[in-house]
Amino acid sequence: MTLKTRPFDAAEYLDSEEEVREFMAAAFESGDPAHIARCVGIVARARNMSQLARDVGMSRAALYRALSGEGNPEFATIVKVLNALGIGIAPVVKATDAAA
Repeated sequence: MTLKTRPFDAAEYLDSEEEVREFMAAAFESGDPAHIARCVGIVARARNMSQLARDVGMSRAALYRALSGEGNPEFATIVKVLNALGIGIAPVVKATDAAA
């Protein structure tokens, strides 16, 4: 008997605003721009990539490329997509040892 598996897709599990919020918070905590872009893409797929592409004025294919984690989207693109998803960006001052 062969065990059948399928690839994990986080977009299938982002069912609530709280899950999206936690998912994106974890992405930004990583500090890795490619990971952040990939996670924005996952949220976009969970919310309807086609409609999002229309909302930000890009083709669906271009949006998939930009948010693949392998693309290098401009910051303006990320901000437009996040705004269309209803997600804001707020600066957080990191604590340092010198400040203690």
